[in-house]
Amino acid sequence: MNYPPTRTEAVVDTLHGVPVPDPYRWLEDERSPEVQAWMRAQDTFAREHLARVPGRDALHRRFTELFYMESLSAPAVRGERYFYVRTHKDKEKAILYWREGEKGQERVLLDPNTWSADGTVSLGLWSPSWDGRKLAFTRKPNAADEAILHVLDVDSGQWSEVDVIPGAKYASPSWTPDSASFYYAWLPTEPSIPVAERPGYTELRLHRLGTPPDADPVVHPRTGDPKTFLNGHVSRDGQYLFVYVTRGWSENDIWWKRVGEKDFRLLVKGEGARYSLDVWRDTFYVLTDEGAPRQRVFRVEPERPGRADWKELVPEDPVASLQGLNIVGEHLALEYLQDATTRVRVLTLGGKPVRDVALPGVGAASNLYGLEDRDEAWFVFSSFVTPPQVYKTSVSTGRVETWARVELPIAPERYTVEQAFCRSKDGTRVPLFLVHRRDLERDGDRPVLLTGYGGFNISLLPSFRASIFPWLDAGGVYVVANLRGGGEYGTAWHEAGRLHRKQNVFDDFHAVAEFLVRERYTRPGRLAISGGSNGGLLVGAAMTQRPELYGAVVCQVPLLDMVRYHLFGSGKTWIPEYGTADNPADFQVIHAYSPYHHVRPGTAYPALLMMAADHDDRVDPLHARKFVAAVQAAGSSAPALLRIEANAGHGGADQVAKAIDSSVDFYSFLSSVLGVTWPP
Repeated sequence: MNYPPTRTEAVVDTLHGVPVPDPYRWLEDERSPEVQAWMRAQDTFAREHLARVPGRDALHRRFTELFYMESLSAPAVRGERYFYVRTHKDKEKAILYWREGEKGQERVLLDPNTWSADGTVSLGLWSPSWDGRKLAFTRKPNAADEAILHVLDVDSGQWSEVDVIPGAKYASPSWTPDSASFYYAWLPTEPSIPVAERPGYTELRLHRLGTPPDADPVVHPRTGDPKTFLNGHVSRDGQYLFVYVTRGWSENDIWWKRVGEKDFRLLVKGEGARYSLDVWRDTFYVLTDEGAPRQRVFRVEPERPGRADWKELVPEDPVASLQGLNIVGEHLALEYLQDATTRVRVLTLGGKPVRDVALPGVGAASNLYGLEDRDEAWFVFSSFVTPPQVYKTSVSTGRVETWARVELPIAPERYTVEQAFCRSKDGTRVPLFLVHRRDLERDGDRPVLLTGYGGFNISLLPSFRASIFPWLDAGGVYVVANLRGGGEYGTAWHEAGRLHRKQNVFDDFHAVAEFLVRERYTRPGRLAISGGSNGGLLVGAAMTQRPELYGAVVCQVPLLDMVRYHLFGSGKTWIPEYGTADNPADFQVIHAYSPYHHVRPGTAYPALLMMAADHDDRVDPLHARKFVAAVQAAGSSAPALLRIEANAGHGGADQVAKAIDSSVDFYSFLSSVLGVTWPP
């Protein structure tokens, strides 16, 4: 491979007595003209290489059929108004609509397709007021996390010229019951504040419509700790205000007060435990993993909020992990996972079981969406071979009916989904899902695409992925591994893959790969792996730890330099998940697996496609640049390519055409390495 040249520098840090070479430190400075030129050269090289792969036209046609679709989200109901998102076969971006009543005339509220000529400005969060007459929403340039919050009048569609709030990266507006104001998390935008320190500057503010945001009163001050998140919400009746101070994905504190009182009081201090709270009819319902790794629910009376007075309402389930709680139709709706598949249960407000929601199959379902005092509710269901469908249900009767369907040119009966289990290095039982054609022959030579995540208490569910169908039709197998570090089995599962136990995640992944070879699905030369963000760290560690086990790697918007990750982007907020190289004990663990620091010259690494985004303000793209430079210099005969998506953030660009182009490159790379031929 005749890569664009990359120079090295003799940079070596000594950390806790250990020399740590960093020859590509210069690639961290994206503002440097030299780095910009290097990025352009690498991206051009990668795209020209991928453009020569046969079969791209067939892939593009198939993805066009699969990605441009007519779909409808579950609605948010405010007053008698229904708000929902619709995608169209002839539009690049989803459009926000509203109706007066469920059967009213559909009206466009926000169409981000019209916001910029090149489609680079995106719609972020949106939140209607309780009377349905105002809408708070964010606009995000380049689909990045940074956002500006706006307010519009629903009836006229006019955007307020006064209610414009920069610093809305974490805003999450919470409306007061009079629909005249909202609480929100505000983040200063001064360039003088180091990016990695900004989360500690978050404040909870109150904005009253029609007043200058600069005058918004601070309701709760900043924590000053960049490892924390701060957010808050007001109860629907406007009586209670809550503030969450969250440290990582394992613990948080809740502060509260009655609106009008001066000071907040501590409801609970999270020491190794997480808490979330809903309020209805002067009662707090607290979901927590305190003393219950699979979570449980407590009832708390505001007049007796002390921890000793909490009453357990829903005990921990012995086999299913409780994922979320909503109050709908004067009932509790609880979402559970059992072996990574969804169950949704309805209970009375007193905790008495009523029924399990009748799901249309085995797969991934959302919890019930709705209002606390209305009987109608909605949920979304999908599976690996079933596109997302929206269902309406009656909380009181359990009746379920289809509210919106997605029709795509696929034949679900052609495919099969299996769940299997394997044993990790330490004997832990690890689940995995396998999707393939029914006529697949297990001959030890199938092309397999394995993906995973394993972090931040995030669960990978058996949900729909439109991009996998060309792979399946070409005789490939798609595999999702449910690794430790995720939330599939509750807190204990997460903790087993966090901090000093992070290597367990990589061991689980290797074990799944070995299972696929042992069970004659594939062989290492035809086994591809992919992952993004923390999943990018996963596949980066996999290829540097076990290069002989994998044939191809697609690494997307990853963390890879774990020694310096906390100095960039949102890195300090992840210290509770990974630890920090500033701490000697953490450094020993982190340095032992940090992928960038384990690229060895002369090693036969699998082929690598690195997919980065130029406006990723969550995980700095420096990780992708430095790692690719190191792998290219290692001298492997397999390609190591860096593809950079322009005008895109951590989640990629939100235009369908760009998603198609990205997927064509993704699967063209796999076909060129693994020898896959696409159906015409």
